[in-house]
Amino acid sequence: MEQKELKQLFSKLSQIDSTANQLQFAGTHIHWKGLVGSSRSLCASALADQTPGHHLFVLNDKEDAAYFLNDLEGLFPDDKRVLFYPASFRVPYQLEETDNANVVSRAEVLEKINNGSNVWVVTYPKALFEKVPTQKKLSENTLRIEVGKTYSIDFINELLMEYHFERVDFVYEPGQFSIRGGIIDVFSYSNDHPFRIEFFGDEVESIRTFDASSQLSLTTHKHFNIIPNVQGQLNLEGNGSFFEFLGKNVTLWLSSFDQLTSTLEKEYEKSVKIFSGLSDTVKRTIPSELYLHPSDVKKEIEAYNCIEWGPEFHFKADQVYNFDFLPQPSFNKNFDLLRQDLVNRTEQRFTNLIFSNQPKQIDRLYQIFEDIGGGVEFKPVPIALHEGFISPSQKLVCYTDHQLFERYHRFRLKEGFRQAKQALTLKEIYNLQKGDYVTHIDHGVGQFSGLETIDVNGKPQEAIRLVYKDGDVLYVGIHSLHRISKFTGKDGSVPKMNKLGTQAWTNLKNKTKKKIKELAFDLIQLYAKRKSQPGFAFNEDTYLQNELEASFMYEDTPDQLKATEAIKKDMESPTPMDRLICGDVGFGKTEVAIRAAFKAATDGKQVAVLVPTTILSMQHYRSFKERLKDFPVTVDYINRFKSSKDTTETLKKLADGKIDILIGTHAVVAERVKFKDLGLMIIDEEQKFGVAVKDKLKTLRATVDTLTLTATPIPRTLQFSLMGARDLSIINTPPPNRQPVLTDIILFNEETIRDAIAYEVSRGGQVFFVHNRLANIREISGMISRLCPGVRVGIGHGQMDGKQLEKIMFDFINGEYDVLLATTIIESGIDISNANTIIINDAHNFGLSDLHQLRGRVGRSNKKGFCYLVAPPFSIMTSDSRKRLEALVQFSDLGSGFNIAMKDLDIRGAGNMLGGEQSGFISEIGFEMYQKILNEAIEELRESEFKELFDERTTDSMLHFVKDCILETDLEVRIPDDYVNNVAERLSLYQEMDNLKDEAELQKFSEMLIDRFGPLPKQVNELVLSFKLRWLAEEIGLERLVIKSGKMVGYFISNPQSPFYETDMFQQVLNYIQRNGQGCKLSEQNDKLRIVFADVKHIKHAFEQISSIVRPLQNN
Repeated sequence: MEQKELKQLFSKLSQIDSTANQLQFAGTHIHWKGLVGSSRSLCASALADQTPGHHLFVLNDKEDAAYFLNDLEGLFPDDKRVLFYPASFRVPYQLEETDNANVVSRAEVLEKINNGSNVWVVTYPKALFEKVPTQKKLSENTLRIEVGKTYSIDFINELLMEYHFERVDFVYEPGQFSIRGGIIDVFSYSNDHPFRIEFFGDEVESIRTFDASSQLSLTTHKHFNIIPNVQGQLNLEGNGSFFEFLGKNVTLWLSSFDQLTSTLEKEYEKSVKIFSGLSDTVKRTIPSELYLHPSDVKKEIEAYNCIEWGPEFHFKADQVYNFDFLPQPSFNKNFDLLRQDLVNRTEQRFTNLIFSNQPKQIDRLYQIFEDIGGGVEFKPVPIALHEGFISPSQKLVCYTDHQLFERYHRFRLKEGFRQAKQALTLKEIYNLQKGDYVTHIDHGVGQFSGLETIDVNGKPQEAIRLVYKDGDVLYVGIHSLHRISKFTGKDGSVPKMNKLGTQAWTNLKNKTKKKIKELAFDLIQLYAKRKSQPGFAFNEDTYLQNELEASFMYEDTPDQLKATEAIKKDMESPTPMDRLICGDVGFGKTEVAIRAAFKAATDGKQVAVLVPTTILSMQHYRSFKERLKDFPVTVDYINRFKSSKDTTETLKKLADGKIDILIGTHAVVAERVKFKDLGLMIIDEEQKFGVAVKDKLKTLRATVDTLTLTATPIPRTLQFSLMGARDLSIINTPPPNRQPVLTDIILFNEETIRDAIAYEVSRGGQVFFVHNRLANIREISGMISRLCPGVRVGIGHGQMDGKQLEKIMFDFINGEYDVLLATTIIESGIDISNANTIIINDAHNFGLSDLHQLRGRVGRSNKKGFCYLVAPPFSIMTSDSRKRLEALVQFSDLGSGFNIAMKDLDIRGAGNMLGGEQSGFISEIGFEMYQKILNEAIEELRESEFKELFDERTTDSMLHFVKDCILETDLEVRIPDDYVNNVAERLSLYQEMDNLKDEAELQKFSEMLIDRFGPLPKQVNELVLSFKLRWLAEEIGLERLVIKSGKMVGYFISNPQSPFYETDMFQQVLNYIQRNGQGCKLSEQNDKLRIVFADVKHIKHAFEQISSIVRPLQNN
């Protein structure tokens, strides 16, 4: 059933019709009783659709409002009337903590009302508390820009300054603008995207919105309005309440008048209290001018037509309408009950609707019903509602998929430019700064000292200046940028710089390559051995499997689905599986493992789950047990918390085949543990086991299906090289309905800490308090007990005896303590779904990845998680720690761990995957260089020793003999500084350009430049062509191409034994030289074969010469 039919059904309700008639009288008060769940949004929107004027929906809090908004957005997709009006700040008078995303939503609402369009505004009491500029004031301060009209750029610049906009290089959040030549970028406060205005002289030639994170244009517009910050300066000059701004023609929908007034009272008291505590040095506006007084509300509301929809009613009703909706019953994931229910409803002539915006869930339902007997009639509706209901009078059953499967339903609000800010933060972290260490593949480690314009034969060119040991300087041309990479070693260690012109670097490089080759050789050999052994082929999925997967509390992410499918495919094939699953903390790796274990168990095989620590074994035991409690499998564990008598009994059951899934530490692979029929081995965090255990696993692996899980992200580039050796699944995306953890930076303030702990404990949760100094850990414990009397504090740190520490952790898991005060020991993976607040003391002393791992400990259930970073004031922190903390606050969503692509985590990941010795090399030559060498080594092995193993993998028919051609020239090929002024941006453009792979990418890159900076100047066109030239040169086997003083010299592959000299391509080159005797010749110098072209004046000419060599071959 489509939205349209559904809306028609509801618009025919008699109550709605009567209400619409009643609303024609001004000042009508109506009560709607008996609304349940999402029937509210359906009825309200059906009425609003028939009633002209504005509609203001006031719900109890932000969460209710957001769910209501999502319902409306589902029913009226892309409807411009539906708007959200949030509160813009968190604490009165702390204007610097304004949330820009919210200010934009507020400004958008005000602008729409001001333009006279009808709106449906969804809001909550806190948002109405702040006053807004009056309509007159807003109109006076709005600048409208239209295509075809003339404006002086200086005028716009001055006006924006007056509006308190900030001039920046690149616009990424509201209130910023930038001017580059004839292009102005402005991020107005009333739009989700910034605008780019392109001028021709003083005339506006085009206006387009662009995406702040990629800086690329989206759509074109004829005109737009620039609106200043409605909560800033504007608000102080003339303001009123939001009700006044709306005007008289409004229908008000009210959940609870008491809630509205009490929230306003609380907020007002708070603002008065804060105002009285402010210092007198700065003159502040008094609360009554900034905020709405509760007593004013009553007066303003009484004039409106008002519909109260309960549960509380305040106004005396002129008319009461009763509805007969019933809530969606709870089936506790019992699908037989659900089937029975739906069948009965159909018999009673009801129409069954199931709402889900995820086709996958609907498919699962169909499958489950089919497996348990079929005969169920229902219509899927492709939208998500927040709560299901039954409507007896309309004979309608509306159930939601997330309630049937008992999943958490997350609301979505616009977060447009947050991503842009994240993209920019990342860019800052990655960009080369002066003083950074870099590794050059031919010369080793040096220091980056900036982008310089140098003079080559009288023409300006840009090059990167590197300084080596003893002050030697090396200039690297734009075409060789890919040969250098930023040095990333172990956290912040300073590398040894190399001396130019010595053998030391070459030796180190060769030594590393030799070692890497040995390592790769072993890996590939293991792979070959596994491929040749037979294993057990599991059967296809049963209906139990479907039911288990559908009852997962979160929605599956695409990655999770891919991983699950890959595992099943591996299990169903006869060769033994060896799959590695990487995923960040909290990404549902355990869920994937549970599904695999369940599949093996339903096929009559036993499963061993191996974990590194006793605590983890308990945790896994609990999560497996909890997840599989409704299914016919037995789960048990062995670890040192179990008495020896119990352990012996467990082992006996295991040997008799009475236990399906056994979880434990390395004891699981001990001699005395005998499985009746082991079919699957699941290993968690393999890198944490010792060598002996690993060897034992290797022998098992050759015959038993193995699944390994790890949370250490494995760097992208390493994956390709390891692809040859093991199958890899990466879970990169967090569950979509998992809430982000609210992250705040706070000063060490006893009151704030007390509130945070008290709040968490009052909602029945637990708190982690991370404090990394053992010296005064007891004092902190005393402070917590003093601040929150009655709160039980446990202390854990690495210097305790192992058993004692385990006991404390164990007690904390079992809820014996409310607060666990610990050193960073907790980052290594204890998941307690009940601990949802973490306070990290001295957060500025931690690395990004540590903070990210620590934060991953909370927010793992469907409760909101909080993370407080306790740090000194920004002014006394180093800029690095400030950046780290800010990045963490911005990436509050899970999964950002991968985005931040935490470099130090990558290094750990690589070290773990490849063993300790390799970590040593990484810290000597830098991580990225290590990856480059590793890829070369694997490539060589594939082409030589292991050729037949990789034959089945398709390769290009035309082998590239030259991987990289170096281009040197004295022609002017560069991005001039009057085209792109910002040096850092020019450098990153050069780097991006140097990593392009083919013409299509180059074309896209040029379009991006034109979009962002205007038409390409001549030098940039030459630069673009020089890349095509370089790629052509690689095709004809040139390793180096030099164009200087009007002559072009190309150097062929230096190895005279190379098979290249037997190819058609080389033959072609010889034929060409014979035909064009004058213009070019072949010569040999120092045993190197070169081709020399006389008279080459510019890049275009060079390009034509070389393409005429390549052309005949391409025509064949």
